[in-house]
Formats: sequence, C-alpha cells, structure tokens
Amino acid sequence: MATKDTNYLVAVHKGLDESLEKQVAALPEKFNKQRFLQNCMTVLQDGQADFSKCEAPTVVRTLLKGAFLGLDFFNGECYAIPYGNQCQFQTDYKGEIKLCKRYSSNPIQDIYAKVVREGDEFEEVIENGKQYVNFRPKTFSNGEIIGAFAVVLYKDGSMMYDTMSKEDIEHTRQTFSKAANSKAWKESYGEMCKKTVLRRLCKLIDLNFDTAEQCQAFEDGSAFDVKEKQKEKYQAQDIYQSHDQSSHGADENSDRVIDGTFKEVDE
Repeated sequence: MATKDTNYLVAVHKGLDESLEKQVAALPEKFNKQRFLQNCMTVLQDGQADFSKCEAPTVVRTLLKGAFLGLDFFNGECYAIPYGNQCQFQTDYKGEIKLCKRYSSNPIQDIYAKVVREGDEFEEVIENGKQYVNFRPKTFSNGEIIGAFAVVLYKDGSMMYDTMSKEDIEHTRQTFSKAANSKAWKESYGEMCKKTVLRRLCKLIDLNFDTAEQCQAFEDGSAFDVKEKQKEKYQAQDIYQSHDQSSHGADENSDRVIDGTFKEVDE
C-alpha cells in the first residue's frame, strides 16, 4: 500500500532536500539532486510499501544513504524498508555490482553472482597449480538451488571467486540476517542467495570510497548484521544520528575466497 498522506510526503521531501544541501560534499560527482528527489517521492507515493507509520526523519536518513552511494531507489538498486516506526536501508544485488565497478581500487572488468541448481554442472579444478571454476548451467532450469558463487574479473587479467553451498547460505541467513523471514527471502530467494555470496566476495575487494559517509552507507546496506567488528578503513562519526545499526565484520568463512580462473559454457 503506497503512502498517501500529503503532509507526511511534504515533510519527507523538505527534510531530504535540506539534508542533501547540507551534505553536498558527501554526494557523488555529477549527482542529480532533482532527479533523485523525484524518484524517491515516486517510490514513496506509488510503491507497494506504506511508510506513513515510519517517523519522517528515519525515512530521510534512509534515502540519504542511497544518495551518498549514488544508487537509485526507483530502479531497484537499493531499498527503503519500513520496519515498525523506523525505516531501514538495504542495497540490492545490482546496486552492489554498480558500487564494486565504480569504487574498486583494482579496475573491474566484470563482476557477477549465479545460483547453482540441481542438474547444473559445477566444478572447481586445480590444474598445473592454477585453480579454475567451470560452470555449465542446465538450460531454463527451475531445479532446486543447491548453492551459489560469485566471480570478479579484473582488467589486469586476475580474478577472485567465492562459493557457498545452500547450507552455508542458510546458516548466514539464520545467524546474521537482519530479517531472515523477510519478503525478499521468501519471494526472491535466488536473488538473496546471489547477494549473500556476492557480499562475502565484496569483503575481499578493496573498495576505495570517496567519503566516510559512503563507506558507512555501504555497511548499513548489507542484509546481514555480523557482530564481529572489522578494521575500519575510514574514521567517521555517526553522521546519521539515528537508531540504525551498522553492519561490521566479515563472515567466518570469508577466507575461502579464491584466486583463479572462471569458465562458463552455454549449451
């Protein structure tokens, strides 16, 4: 149900506009404020979620995080999710890919994640000291998901990849997910599997954000709340002054990310 309260929408628009003006130094280069404002209001007015129970300042803070990262709520690169009287920020799979390509210190040629289903051919091979991943998906398969993997290919020819079994994904979901039974997990399970393994791979990619606000927003956008505190690349104060909880740390299995070669064969 979309948000229809005109006074509420005006309050959010005014708060977001003022916040963007105050935080202009933290916004990405060539940021289009008017288009961002328009897209945000369209999501609030025409989207499926009703934000009217959320306090307006928490909605403004959530939308501001998307602005810091240069992500578009309207195009589904990130989401504002009502939760009680608060609003939470979450990045989407395609939004994370966009950020990796933009901010990786080692230029990225391509980065993606795929689910592996029953009937697909998937293997990891060590040949002459080099590691390979071979993947041959079954055409138009809708078989049960048994795992997922993510690959990053750098322009210098190097690559890294990570794999997670369905059991690994479910363990991460049940142990670290901020909303293990959310609509996203129930209705878009494959996308959440891809985001889970991609987010773990991202921890090994050196992302060189321009500002502390971007770094914090990226951490806040994770669907997972890992309790172990990670080493901060940036020293930043609580720029949001909100009740939002930051995500820190790395999954206990993140050291399984591998350098190697990837080959996908289409049937």
